[in-house]
Amino acid sequence: MIVTMQTFKLALLLFTLLKGEVQAAKKLKEIFAWNYFDFAYPTDQDRYNAMLNGDYIPANGLPVGIEIWNNKMFVTLPRWKEGVPSTLNYVDLDRYDSKSPALIPFPDWKSNEAGNCNNALTSVDRVKVDRCDRLWVLDTGTTGIGANMKNPCPYALNVFDLKTSKRLRRYQLRPEDTNPNTFIANIEVDVGAKCEDAFAYMSDELGYGLIVYSWNQDTSWRFKHGFFFPDPLAGDFNVGGINFQWDDEGIFGMILSPLQQDGYRTLFFGPLASNREFAVSTQILNNASKVDDGYHDFVALEDRGPNSHVTARAMDDTGVMFYNLVDRNAVGCWNSVLPYKPEYMAVVDSDHEGLIFPVDIKVDRNRNLWVMSDRMPIFLIKGIDVNDVNFRIYVAPVENMIKNTVCGFY
Repeated sequence: MIVTMQTFKLALLLFTLLKGEVQAAKKLKEIFAWNYFDFAYPTDQDRYNAMLNGDYIPANGLPVGIEIWNNKMFVTLPRWKEGVPSTLNYVDLDRYDSKSPALIPFPDWKSNEAGNCNNALTSVDRVKVDRCDRLWVLDTGTTGIGANMKNPCPYALNVFDLKTSKRLRRYQLRPEDTNPNTFIANIEVDVGAKCEDAFAYMSDELGYGLIVYSWNQDTSWRFKHGFFFPDPLAGDFNVGGINFQWDDEGIFGMILSPLQQDGYRTLFFGPLASNREFAVSTQILNNASKVDDGYHDFVALEDRGPNSHVTARAMDDTGVMFYNLVDRNAVGCWNSVLPYKPEYMAVVDSDHEGLIFPVDIKVDRNRNLWVMSDRMPIFLIKGIDVNDVNFRIYVAPVENMIKNTVCGFY
């Protein structure tokens, strides 16, 4: 057998990867940590009054989404429990005064009034910034979770101009976009040559669908597919010392590739209760006529192996995907120029204390990887201890994360 230099380098990187997973590289730098979230109330009396009347209950706020734009780090807190005063917030990265800064409502307090369907946000899970300096925000319109969920408002997509903090558009999803089981929490955004040539993709985790919204057409359509359903063999989870079952969790995390040679991107996605990845071209998704004629255009990729549940994905401009490994308190990577197989994936960092449930990850415009952990299963099943650190945010340059791993192999 002839061993080329390229083959030798790849084998060496794979060996380094196997060593690195055991050693837990600790490349991520913790920059924020909270026991619980405080909010930037106008006065201390306002905070006291909010606590007195139950509008603010410190132990009930859980962060599930982050996003970065210039000096703003957005943090979302869905209203899964009572006492969450603001669902869409940010930290000013130029002006914070502690490692546990108070959250500032975005765009303001009034715009976070629960139940004010047309003018405010009731409950937000994930958000996305596009290259046109717009923030795409999907409001689920719900309060509570599971059997306690109520729907005071319909699902609505809100888009903000980040340069002015003004809302540009509110689009209410059509009745045909949802079903009685619907729970849509995740969003991905694709922008073409012009800012008006934009599409949003929204994953229906419990209704097992993918909703596409066209900015130009100001309308939406829904795809159905067997790949959106959970794997019945992958519904058992072990996180933070807690065993639980999320066996009905379907399509959730999504990420878009860089532009491909055909002028379109690839949407990678996967059900939460699954160890597999799937893919489809945006050429299919952006064509409403393909809703009933696109089954064979969806592609199943390889299984990642056991204990590889993923809820969040991010991809840099070179095509390196990062994803959270919630079973392992870790972050993994895969370089999309290589086959989607376990031997071409790496664990870039792990921490069995600080990264318990790394709920969301993002790559910013400066090629920094951001990771937020939130101990979600503990929050949902036991409740958090406000005397302990529960929520953390880490950051590190992408180059540092993939150095000496198979993901840095080009």
